[in-house]
Amino acid sequence: MSVESKKTCEGCCSKLKLFLVSLAFMYFSKAFGGGYMKSSITQIERRFDIPSSLIGVIDGSFEMGNLLVIAFVSYFGAKLHRPRLIGIGCLIMATGSFIVALPHFLQGPYKYETSMSHNTQVNGSENLLPCLSNHSLKTDSFLSACEKAAGSSMWIYVFLGNMLRGIGETPSMPLGISYLDDFSRQENTPFYLACIYTTGMLGPMAGFMLGSYLAKTYVDIGFVDLDSITITYKDSRWVGAWWLGFIANGALILLASIPFFFLPKSLPKQGEEDSSNKSTELTSWPEQENFLPDENQNAEDKEKRVTFKEMVKDFIPSLKRLFRNTIFSMIILTNLVAVNAFVGMITFIPKFMEQIYGQAASRANFIIVSNNPSSLLAPCNTGCSCSVKHWDPVCAYNGMTYASPCLAGCQTSTGTGKAMVFHNCTCIGISVTPAANMSAVLGQCHRRSECDSKFKIYMALSVLGAFISACGGTPGYIVLLRSIQPDLKSLALGMQTLIVRTLGGIPPPIYFGALIDQACLKWGTKQCGGRGACRLYNANMFRLTFLGLVIGLSILANMLWGVLYVKIVKKQKKLALRDQAKENGAEGKRLSNGHAHINIVKHREETNNESTI
Repeated sequence: MSVESKKTCEGCCSKLKLFLVSLAFMYFSKAFGGGYMKSSITQIERRFDIPSSLIGVIDGSFEMGNLLVIAFVSYFGAKLHRPRLIGIGCLIMATGSFIVALPHFLQGPYKYETSMSHNTQVNGSENLLPCLSNHSLKTDSFLSACEKAAGSSMWIYVFLGNMLRGIGETPSMPLGISYLDDFSRQENTPFYLACIYTTGMLGPMAGFMLGSYLAKTYVDIGFVDLDSITITYKDSRWVGAWWLGFIANGALILLASIPFFFLPKSLPKQGEEDSSNKSTELTSWPEQENFLPDENQNAEDKEKRVTFKEMVKDFIPSLKRLFRNTIFSMIILTNLVAVNAFVGMITFIPKFMEQIYGQAASRANFIIVSNNPSSLLAPCNTGCSCSVKHWDPVCAYNGMTYASPCLAGCQTSTGTGKAMVFHNCTCIGISVTPAANMSAVLGQCHRRSECDSKFKIYMALSVLGAFISACGGTPGYIVLLRSIQPDLKSLALGMQTLIVRTLGGIPPPIYFGALIDQACLKWGTKQCGGRGACRLYNANMFRLTFLGLVIGLSILANMLWGVLYVKIVKKQKKLALRDQAKENGAEGKRLSNGHAHINIVKHREETNNESTI
């Protein structure tokens, strides 16, 4: 090999490696954003005071964005500059992330639901609070706050920004994977895919870790005096600094977009770099140049670009060819069911862990066991004019959680902010001896110790399940890539993304959220009086609904995988038998021709012998 050929080979290999590293980092960045969005679902729900069913629609807007452009990007993008399209998609994703964070700067400070006015200017002296105050009075400040509450409709920005993120993410999978598979050795593709998806798996982990940290940071940090906040991050009204993570994710994706604008439209295939002939390179571009193959074309016609009209004309026939492939259709159906289970689980898993393992014990001691508001009222608080809609929980020293200081019958309070203590709570004295402490502190009572041990078991099982599920990721993609014609590769990957994300990404958060809402015990109240986000769930009903959906869909997906495996094995056996029959036919024909040749030779030999004799 000449020095020039060696340089060309090294340059092409380095460009392919650069594309591999860039795509892996981009997968990490987009997965980081996806994981962070899932971890912030609860914070967004509380910030805009919306139910779980609506938060499901917001979460599904990412897949809606994919739905708008995936078919066109997958089909027509294969004829364009694929790396640049991926880079443009990254810019759109970054813009979407910044738009998601925009409402924080357009809205006023977060005002959490409370049953009274916590006066932070008082220092220690007893104050006549909550029972003796008039809770039905709507002051001018309340009406002003109610008018500003209309800003809660700014969740639309989150919806639109997340949709933009989905649009920008579209080129990465069909164009990125097909580009890599086109120009790498066939035996190297599984390793490259494993590198990409292993790096991508680190993204959700980083996103959830950042989400966990920011969930403990108050939403208006830097804008309000944190000493005046009377709730902690364990309170169901607490909202973390959700917006910071989207700004960080937008900056990360901007950085990931840079290398794609410096990569070429195509590369020589690995192992064929030493051929400097342009026509040889063209033949190694199976999807770019042979997208619409025509056996009657000559060499010059093959080098000509296929017109847009021809591509459009061939789109429907290509779809028909694709979906006549039963293995491909079965893979789509199986992935669809599996993704329904995964998306529903990953969307509401933070809420599940919070409600089941963080509040299950305190809920058992809660004064609500029914949805009847009248059950909150008792002779000990009837003279207090308490609102049964307000949610401002306090924990009594007897381990009982009350919905508000007023409903606990508390007469006075001392301290400010988180250190506020309520005294002379008449309802507490009913269930304990008169000599007991009839005081309460802000917040719900702590969970019992056995919740921690159960949570560890749950996490261990979740990690084991995730590991087993991840083992099938790369083999699944290889089966998909090898079961379709080369010229349909990008279209197949795009249609898989389109169908799975449309039917597997959009509906699950919506129907999971709607069913989870049915388990709500205590709804929050907006400043204008409307129903807000759920504050407390029936733990048993929540567990049954959530786990029932996830486990049921997972079992169905595994059954479909079994059916797919049987179909693949049968098809392999059928192909093996056909190949063997062809080989036997060719061998028989060869032997037949050989036998005839031997007879002719023998006949000639006998004739000659007879002649000589």
